[in-house]
Amino acid sequence: MNMNTRFCVLIRLFLIALLPILSWPAQAVIPGITGSYDGGTNTRTFDIYASPAAISTPDGDSLLIWAYGESGALVQYPGPTLLINEGENVVVNLSNGNSPSTALMYTGAVENVSMIFPGQANVAASGGSAGLMTQESTSDTDTVSYSFAATHPGTYTYHSGTRQDLQVEMGLLGAIIIRPQTNPDNQAYNHPDSTYDHEYLFLLTEMDPEIHQMVDFGMAVDTSNYDPVLWFINGRNGPDTLFDHFAPWVPHQPYSSLARMRPGEKTLMRVIGGGRDMHPFHAHGNHFWQVARDGRMMSSSANSGADLGVSDYTLQVLPGATYDAIFEWTGAGMGFDIYGHTAGDGSTCNGQSTASDSVDPVTFEDCNFHNVGLPVVLPENQDLTFGGFYSGSPFLGALENLPPGEGGLNLNGGLFFMWHSHTEKELVNNDVFPGGMMTMMIIEPPGVPIP
Repeated sequence: MNMNTRFCVLIRLFLIALLPILSWPAQAVIPGITGSYDGGTNTRTFDIYASPAAISTPDGDSLLIWAYGESGALVQYPGPTLLINEGENVVVNLSNGNSPSTALMYTGAVENVSMIFPGQANVAASGGSAGLMTQESTSDTDTVSYSFAATHPGTYTYHSGTRQDLQVEMGLLGAIIIRPQTNPDNQAYNHPDSTYDHEYLFLLTEMDPEIHQMVDFGMAVDTSNYDPVLWFINGRNGPDTLFDHFAPWVPHQPYSSLARMRPGEKTLMRVIGGGRDMHPFHAHGNHFWQVARDGRMMSSSANSGADLGVSDYTLQVLPGATYDAIFEWTGAGMGFDIYGHTAGDGSTCNGQSTASDSVDPVTFEDCNFHNVGLPVVLPENQDLTFGGFYSGSPFLGALENLPPGEGGLNLNGGLFFMWHSHTEKELVNNDVFPGGMMTMMIIEPPGVPIP
């Protein structure tokens, strides 16, 4: 069985495993926290604490984690995404637990905790106790304050600077998004090459459950003996990656990674390597255009935009690295009418009833193939296996009859592309249950609302 065949088998198992209660939420804005803002000093302040919690995995396991959370809210994996504006002064106050009983514990003793901010210059730390890399908090009353100026827009990460081999594995990490001064709602950087219609975060991590179990049992851990078998996007394994943000049954794993867009729109992919392994993140449906790396545009000069950008279909996501890429999808070059129009049905392309050498500006159909049928003959229904995402039609926006009990998860007749790790082992949970580091991109028909 070759690699592509094995992928197809895993995809089928993945679809069969999905629960029928899925619905497609509107979630085109990355969730996160904004802290409190003092306009007089242009300072944004975040009050964060670290505490133990438990997360669930689709194969039925429950694992101890250490996690960051905003004061007054649950801790979460990954930590809350910090949403900041370029030019602001940033203060992050960190405490170890929100009470003496919720401080991090390891082999019977309190474990110090800290935060570091890769990509941010001149980070100052005060309070707490001196650690190897930065100041550390020892208790809920021992607060460390970190401060820096948000001088560069982009996608960044933060994580523990204390015993990183253990604490990052246990869950102490998160994302930072610094929005630019120019068009902050639809540009990632101060250049139109980073313009987008929708944005999504994909923070990739892995876990070795034995490490978490040993910490839970109060045992010493040798982190050099590392065998991860769980693969996460935004703190969830597939198929949980497809559920809405803040789904109540995963209270400490609030972030979805389901992506949606319409033809002709631009989707910004913010991708972070949060663990200790490299993950090849593969986007089906089209190539993307990588415009930035580690919070800097891929430019040859200050005003040249993403002239050094790279077109690809797989990101080799390295540990600690961040990537920004623009993904687009249209019917151009598909070789058939993506809406299934037939000659004489009154449909037009670019206001014409015949093909022209352009793409329709509204539907983004390739006018060269207007009224051109799908270049294959579909088998009879009794010879087909229907996945839950199949609308009954290969055409965008079309809903056709399906056998009883089939389908039902494709509400708008969208086209589904799986986005996933291109390492086979990472497509399952715990070497058995299908899912792992995978999610979906849905191309929705024109007119479908995606707030």
